[in-house]
Amino acid sequence: MKMPDLIDGTENISVHGIFNWILLLSIFSVITVIGNYIGYKHPIYDSLIGMGILSVITLVGVWMERSLPFNISSIIYISVIGILLAFPGMPTSDMLSYYVSRVELLSIVTVFLAYVGIGMGKSWNEFKALGPRAVIVTVLVIASTYLGSAIVAHIVLIFTGVPV
Repeated sequence: MKMPDLIDGTENISVHGIFNWILLLSIFSVITVIGNYIGYKHPIYDSLIGMGILSVITLVGVWMERSLPFNISSIIYISVIGILLAFPGMPTSDMLSYYVSRVELLSIVTVFLAYVGIGMGKSWNEFKALGPRAVIVTVLVIASTYLGSAIVAHIVLIFTGVPV
């Protein structure tokens, strides 16, 4: 008997769907806060509030994607909400910036990649069926994304006068 995925992307806005998102974001937040405390020595309380803010923004963005009649990805909604709330001059800017800065990106990414790894492990046979070409394409995409980001960052650093 196959266990259903906690979040499979097809949940409608229902009590069950919202509960699943809240549960997933809570687990994700707690693990991230623990890693953030162990790895970066940020206070647990501040990191927990920061992850709570990020989780609420994520939940609202997912809700908007599924509720609004536009064909817009939740990542767009999440980004716009975060930008608007953190925009200088907004009443939420200082508080949001303080608490969210107490959550290190690497702590979030580590938990996210572990979740992705578990998801891939569940469909390993499907991944193997794609063959070696898919592995080569994946490695090239990841490497070129990294290289492209490094080049852009280097150019921005040069133009802003930061010694490189």
